[in-house]
Parts: sequence; C-alpha cells; structure tokens
Amino acid sequence: MIKVAIIGGGPGGYVTAIRLQQYNIEVTVFEKERLGGVCLNHGCIPTKSLVKVADLFGEMNEAEKFGLSVENPRVNYSQVLQRKNKVVDQLVSGVEFMFKKRKIPNIKEPVHTIEMLDKGYKILTAEAVYEAEYVILATGSKPKELPLMKFDGDKIMSSRDILKMQELPAKLVVIGGGVIGCEFASIYNQLGVEVEIVEFLPNLVALEDLEISKRLAMALKKSGIKLHLKTAVESFEEADNELIIKLSNGKELITEKALVSVGRAPVCDIEFKNCDLSAENGFIIINDEFRTNLTNVFAIGDVTGKMMLAHTASKQGLAVADIINNEVNEEQVERIALNYKKIPACTFTNPEIGSVGLTEQKAKEEFEEIIVGKFPFSANGKALGLGSTFGFVKTIADAKSHKIIGMHIIGPQATELIAQGGILLGTDSTIEDVKKVIFAHPTLSEAIMESVEDLEKLAIHKM
Repeated sequence: MIKVAIIGGGPGGYVTAIRLQQYNIEVTVFEKERLGGVCLNHGCIPTKSLVKVADLFGEMNEAEKFGLSVENPRVNYSQVLQRKNKVVDQLVSGVEFMFKKRKIPNIKEPVHTIEMLDKGYKILTAEAVYEAEYVILATGSKPKELPLMKFDGDKIMSSRDILKMQELPAKLVVIGGGVIGCEFASIYNQLGVEVEIVEFLPNLVALEDLEISKRLAMALKKSGIKLHLKTAVESFEEADNELIIKLSNGKELITEKALVSVGRAPVCDIEFKNCDLSAENGFIIINDEFRTNLTNVFAIGDVTGKMMLAHTASKQGLAVADIINNEVNEEQVERIALNYKKIPACTFTNPEIGSVGLTEQKAKEEFEEIIVGKFPFSANGKALGLGSTFGFVKTIADAKSHKIIGMHIIGPQATELIAQGGILLGTDSTIEDVKKVIFAHPTLSEAIMESVEDLEKLAIHKM
C-alpha cells in the first residue's frame, strides 16, 4: 500500500511530493501530463516568457529616449514561441529530474475512481489499481467558457489556446478584464496587436484596490488598448474569417481572434465509491488543515477555490506534508496557520501590480480607523534612472496599533517589490518595526520605505 498518493502534479502536488520524500515518507504522484501542471506548462511560466519579450520590444521602441538608435525593430513570433517552449521545457525537465533523483514515482495515467476501503483507499486508473493510506487531491482548474462563446482553439481561445497561437493577429478582443485577460492584453498590445478589452464589471482586476484598478485602466488606455467596462457580450457571428462580437453597449467589434478569460473552474473528474466527497459549486470543501470530509483525504490548490494562485497551492501542500509527517513519523513540526489575506498576488501587466493584505476599501470595513501612506515612483531616483516612473506604493495600517495590514504597488518591478510587503504582513510588522530597517539607496525599495513613512506624514521626498 502506498503511504501517500497525490492526484495532480502541479505546483501543489509536486512540491508536496518532494517535501514528503524529504520527510522519508513514501509518496506516489498521479499526473497524466508533464509535471508542473498548468502553471509550468500552460500558464505562469510560458506567459512570463512572453511578458519579457513584450517588455523588451516596448523598450526597443522607446530606445531613442535613452540616446540609443534601434531602427525598425520587428517581432519574429516563431522565435518568440521557440524561446517560450525552451524555457518551459527546461523548467519542467528540471522538476522531472528531481523526481527521478529522489525516486518519486509518477504514474502518467488519469485517475478515474477512488474507492474507500476499510483502511485507506483504492485508486483506479485505466491501466492498474493502487491502494493508498492518504490521498491528496491537487487536480487544479481549467478556463471557464462563456455559454454563448465556446472555445474552438482557433478564433475563440482560452488562456491555454492563445499560448499555442502560431502568429500574431492584427486584432485581438479580450473578453474578461481580470488578471489573466489584462496580462495577455498588455503582452499583445506591446507586440503591436490592436487590442480591446470587454469587462462586465465597472473596473479591471476587480479584486485589487480600487485606486490600483483605476490607475491600471489609465495606463492601458494610454498604451492604446480600448476598454469597454460595464459591458457584456450579447452575441457573436463569424463572417469572412472574422468574428463580429455584439456588445451590450450597442457596439460591434470586428476581430481576427478573441480570448475568453472569465475565470477558472475546478477540475476533479473522479468518481468516488463507498463515499461522498463534499464540494460546493465543484470546489472541494476543506477545513483549516486542508482536510476534506473523508478520513485521510486532503485537498490543495485551485480545486479548493481558495486563493487560486500557484504559490497558494504550494504553501497548502507544504502544510499538509507537515501534518502527515507529524502523524506518520510522530514528529512535532509546528504547523503555521495559512492566512489567505497575507498571500501576495501579482499581475504581470505593464505596469506591473503587486498586492498583499487588505485593500483600502476592505480595511475601512474591518477596522475602526486606518491610515494610508503613498509614495510615487516619479519621486524615486532608481525609477527615474530606469525611465519608469508611472505608479506608486500604497501602504495601509491600523491607526490604533500601527500594524501594517495592506500594501499595494503599481509600477516598475511591483511583482518583485511586493515580497517585502508579504514579509511585513507575514511577520505582523508595525510602523515602528519598519523604522528599524535600512533600505539601500538607490533602489525601488525606497518607495516602500517612504510609503510607510508617509503613514505618519514623515516621507522625506514627498510634499
């Protein structure tokens, strides 16, 4: 009998497997595709490869501002795709190599049935039957479809389809102005594609701080992307090899391609025998220890419907590994409670967004009184040198305790800078704690320092 069976080899599953092996606990992963899941193969990593290309091409088109002459830069999209695929293969091959060296079995078959036994569970694939004492469900998610616009993989694309697109279209309509939609809109706009975004809600990236959302909309419009907010798609038709998309605002958009990015749906296509797994709207219900209603069955990652981010899945998985280690090896590893409010989120648009903790709107609801500090990158020396001064750092604290409860950044390298916010919130830091830290000069991090100082109206470089 396998000690621990993990169904799904994405950022939740493979990370958990490695940690369990480090604890000398027998573990087997069931992953029908390559290890790394959607994130490494069809999401985070290939997309970030394209982000680098798009940002570099954008800088080339502005090279004269830096005294450089770059005549008629062009995009060789086939080479862009080759580089993207090489990056993905290198990273995924690395994970597969680690599994091989650590002797972690990976069963490349889909699991179709899990049956509860008197002790443990029977796991059935098309080829074989296995038994396991513990089961961790890490089956992930997939792009949602619009009922009236089903994916066809060509003209109507999912976030996975668009990464397979072989050439740049003249025009792209992005339906859905969330994180994924805005990232792809930003990428292809910088590569010279005419882009329009259709979003049903009043703001882009609606879960972000309202001020951040509005500033992103400003930046995208300035870059040439057309926005249709508070607007729905009512119908579409195909004519002359183009899509004609009719909107609720009365407009018609004619486009070569459409990306539908309206969220993600949980995936768990497994039949459970002799037991009923509790779920709500397809998402598996878990408690604070990631346990399902079934004995010794855990669930992590997107399929739980918590914060649907790769690093959330990994952190959940590491916590589960600690729990199982304490039970199997009778260890006393301290399990750190996972506070989803303190998990950073990153949006790789241009400009980038990084956020952690409460938005200003949520903070006002949860705390009696808050204080807000802001500092613009236009007053930061490193940002000026980079020629990237759009945006700001916004820090939110509880007025009574001075505890930092939120940080939101839009601007250069925001997705890297937000790690500092994650540390401050993760360690329950106060304004006084940050005063003990010396920030190096000249760095973008000084904008964080001055936003914290601005909580007490003490920022040096702000009037």
